[in-house]
Amino acid sequence: MEKAVNKESDRMQDIISLCKRRGFIFPSSEIYGGLNAVFDYGPLGVEFKNNVKRAWWDTLTRMRDDVVGLDAGILMARRVWQASGHEEVFTDPLVDCTNCKSRFRADHVAEMSGDPDVCPNCGMRGTLTEPRKFNLMFKTYMGPVEEDAGLVYLRPETAQGIYVNFQNVQQSMRKRLPFGIAQIGKAFRNEISPGNFIFRTREFEQMEMQFFIDPTSEERWFEYWREQRWNWYLGLGMKAEHLRWHPHGPDELAHYARAAMDIEYEFPIGWKEIEGIHDRTDYDLKRHAEYSGKDLSYYDDAEKKSYIPFIIETSVGADRSTLAFLCDAYDEEEVSDGTRVVLHLHKRLAPVKVAVMPLSKKEPLVELAHKVHDEVRPLGLTQYDETGGSIGKRYRRQDEIGTPYCGTVDFESLEDQQVTIRERDSMAQRRVPIAELRATLAADLLG
Repeated sequence: MEKAVNKESDRMQDIISLCKRRGFIFPSSEIYGGLNAVFDYGPLGVEFKNNVKRAWWDTLTRMRDDVVGLDAGILMARRVWQASGHEEVFTDPLVDCTNCKSRFRADHVAEMSGDPDVCPNCGMRGTLTEPRKFNLMFKTYMGPVEEDAGLVYLRPETAQGIYVNFQNVQQSMRKRLPFGIAQIGKAFRNEISPGNFIFRTREFEQMEMQFFIDPTSEERWFEYWREQRWNWYLGLGMKAEHLRWHPHGPDELAHYARAAMDIEYEFPIGWKEIEGIHDRTDYDLKRHAEYSGKDLSYYDDAEKKSYIPFIIETSVGADRSTLAFLCDAYDEEEVSDGTRVVLHLHKRLAPVKVAVMPLSKKEPLVELAHKVHDEVRPLGLTQYDETGGSIGKRYRRQDEIGTPYCGTVDFESLEDQQVTIRERDSMAQRRVPIAELRATLAADLLG
């Protein structure tokens, strides 16, 4: 068992190393020693994460008539967080070690040290204080003076911006229930025990959709969105055996939820949540109506009645799902010339779609290779690679970053105006006329 755990731990370290080496993810402020649990997405990482977000956005909004988008502000009136309950109850239990002065979430101590009475840092028993409540919201102040009247919070979630804009969106877009509002945006939580690379950080992105419904249809829509969200991961190539459902028991349910189900992924660090589907009932709109004094009910002209809509929520961690897709795609294969590290990313998610490389640096090949590269640029992010190393080594570099197709310009290309297309997963090669290259690859990328 210990060997299996070590193997998975090594696998996670291999993935983290690849991310740094190939320009996916860097520690933030690294030249100053880094900032705990904050990361920067490099040139390939930002493309990869944007592709994950774009796949979510397209599925939730552009491919549907009943969901529209929103981009609400990070800073909101303090009253929003009082109405939502965050100011009062958005807390974690905090314990301190009187020996080494470290701090931990009380409910994480046993997981970290194997014993709820042992400090995960120094290993001392009986040195942990009694748990106390710690609010996770970051505070800041609006205006030149740091006074209570100017206190605001960095939002800990994106959902509240959707709720307070419910009527704005419904009326301006002339939407009838059921309909949803989707949003992708940054959120901030002053986590006590962040860690595990980008899985739990203090600054992160959420992809959330709130679906407003007639209260009589909540069970049907809850099951509908469970199925839709599960299939989204499978449709982007994630292995079904790495996914599972975790239903919230009575002791886990949030105070606002009637039902909740998490989609968990089997990371190298264990099974962890990547998305939650929640039946929030009418809690949110009722609370904002109460605290704002505004009537947030919806009038159903077909049924001739008014009611506060119920809400089915789907909430995805953009960073967590990005990490899950990365872990799921990572593979080490034994091939004839050694071990091949490859990211079997879905073509929609791959940061680089096509790499073009001349067989040598001789001018006729380089000139033609640049023309070929210009031809395929409209397909998405592409790379031109004439750096040192054999063509095989350049293929391996593209395998490591998940590039689906490489196009090689060789001396024969000067005569027949064709390039060799090499496929990432099968490593199969074929000749394609340059005149047909863009159309051929576009069809392959869509397929």
